[in-house]
Amino acid sequence: MKLLAFIPIKLTLLLILGILIGYFFSFNLLHILLFTTFLFLLLAGIFLFEKNTKSILFGTIAALTFVSLGVYSYTAAQPINYSSHYSNRQNNNNELWTLKIKEVLKPNQFSTRYFASVKSIGNRQVTGTILLTIPIDSVKLNLAIDNEFVTYTEAKAISPPLNPHQFNYKKYLENLGVYHSMRIKHDGLVKIKSSQTTLLGIAASARNHIIKKLDQENFGADELSVIQALLLGQRSDISEETYTNYQKAGAVHILAVSGLHIGILLLVIQFLLSPLKNIPNGRTLILILSVLSLWTFAFIAGLSASIIRATTMFTFVAYALSLNRPSNTFNILALSILFILLFINPNLLFQVGFQMSYAAVFAILWIFPLLKQLWFPKNKVVRYFWQLLCVSIAAQLGVLPISLYYFHQFPGLFFISNLVIVPALGLILGMGILVIALSLLNWLPSPLVWFYNEIIGLMNSLIAWVAKQENFIFSAISFDFIQLLLSILVLIMGIEFCTKFNYKRIVFFLLSILCFQGYTIYQEYEAQNKSEVLVLHQTRKSLIFNRSGDNLSILTNSNNTPNYLISEYKTAERIDSVRYDSLKNSYAFEDELLLIIDSTGIYPKFASHKILLTQSPKINLDRLLNSINPKVIIADGSNYKSYIDRWKATCIKNKIPFHYTGEKGAYYFE
Repeated sequence: MKLLAFIPIKLTLLLILGILIGYFFSFNLLHILLFTTFLFLLLAGIFLFEKNTKSILFGTIAALTFVSLGVYSYTAAQPINYSSHYSNRQNNNNELWTLKIKEVLKPNQFSTRYFASVKSIGNRQVTGTILLTIPIDSVKLNLAIDNEFVTYTEAKAISPPLNPHQFNYKKYLENLGVYHSMRIKHDGLVKIKSSQTTLLGIAASARNHIIKKLDQENFGADELSVIQALLLGQRSDISEETYTNYQKAGAVHILAVSGLHIGILLLVIQFLLSPLKNIPNGRTLILILSVLSLWTFAFIAGLSASIIRATTMFTFVAYALSLNRPSNTFNILALSILFILLFINPNLLFQVGFQMSYAAVFAILWIFPLLKQLWFPKNKVVRYFWQLLCVSIAAQLGVLPISLYYFHQFPGLFFISNLVIVPALGLILGMGILVIALSLLNWLPSPLVWFYNEIIGLMNSLIAWVAKQENFIFSAISFDFIQLLLSILVLIMGIEFCTKFNYKRIVFFLLSILCFQGYTIYQEYEAQNKSEVLVLHQTRKSLIFNRSGDNLSILTNSNNTPNYLISEYKTAERIDSVRYDSLKNSYAFEDELLLIIDSTGIYPKFASHKILLTQSPKINLDRLLNSINPKVIIADGSNYKSYIDRWKATCIKNKIPFHYTGEKGAYYFE
């Protein structure tokens, strides 16, 4: 199938190109708006003058117009570009902030977290969203969506990752339009009794009411948490073990209400409403009832970004089905991305969930027909499971490059969980909606609760069994951005080659493979010849990485070294072997001498290029600087903050560079 033959696909790609340009370069919002308006007027003039949409001039201006539209949509979607944003106003630390909860995030073991809209600062009306963190041990207020409160707490910029290859939470939040955070104890905020209710607040209240009703039934803890995730989009109660099992089994997408759930729900609704086709205007009635049902489900599930995205897409699909023109699915898909999703919120393009959802759908629509043609079983049951396997393989091929890039792992037994669970998901969703409805009416019979609990428990057990097959879980796979692009190229060239065999396509397919292999070999060569030493930041611990080729020596004073720091660095840097050594008093790295002073405060009186202070040593830093005269002072995360502040002031006074890993991140030896 020639995707570029569809006009909506071309326009979508041009819009995406414009969004990427807006992402990497800064533009003035007014200037790009005027330029885009000029291009639209020019395009209209060319059309009225030439009356020919196939001319080179019209095509060029149209392409440039949609690229400019993408730049404008991205620039306009960034809250910080508006003068009303709170960050663009001068704020005093003693001014009163008025905040309104707009989203409840998943809590961690230390705190509950929320996204809150900034309503005003002092007597000035402002806009923007802020990350609100409340320590668990101080929570006495039960905050919910639409709650408003006031606080004097100061907003602080979100810190970037301090160690190499860590998840960039700062960048992730910026893509959501969040630039600052507040950490507030319960006595640091005052709740406002009267606040305006929004649609999201009503949806959250309805979902919380359903959860309370389900809590009263005799469901198991794990089963109930999965039911809440499947039907209500509420994943905060899922245990770490259960979530990890689904992740390892390649079935974690089942726990997030997304396109899979909405698509299956649409099929179930269409099947149940199919008798209405025989009455006048039956197709129109089916369309209206289908769309209402989908959006009712989306409302109950909390109207999250992923749910709205999926429901929007399948609203278009339902419209296509009502026209009896499902062959135009690619057009429908592109239109849903272009006009409803990316144009309104171009930041979706940089969210992993969005990328994987549409990669899977595109792959299914493009690759599935090719796989299905490989074999056509005569038995209907065998044919059904064969086609289901083809869908699963196609989806996994579509998300494989993205999954390897972000998560560095691939579940080898994904097809087992998908072959068993996906066919039953329609029954699970349908029965779950029935359970919710009966529970709200207080008519839910105990046998139905037991039966549904057993089904969810059986699904969890199957997922746990697949997750235990460690030999089929390929993890810690080094995969960078260039490999992501090259692997997508290999996938596209391979599909084109399988679609139509000819010499040109064979050459392009083989060249794409050679490029991917060549780059991977080059990266392995670079890893073999790379050496570096760095002091990492870790609270209450000292950690030094001494890397030589694909060997890593970890120098530490603790037996409890954070595994995630090591695994992320090891995977990204293609490390084969890791060994641990205890910290000594001094090291020679290349031509530089590092002196380490720990809590004993004892140090030799010889010249040293660099000094690392660990475990809060009680020393006179002025005397130390005069006697040793180092080039730089390094302090890691094992030191008291009061000591850090004092050392920093001393270094500034003596004009000696001071590097605190808690502020500047890991220190690299040059």
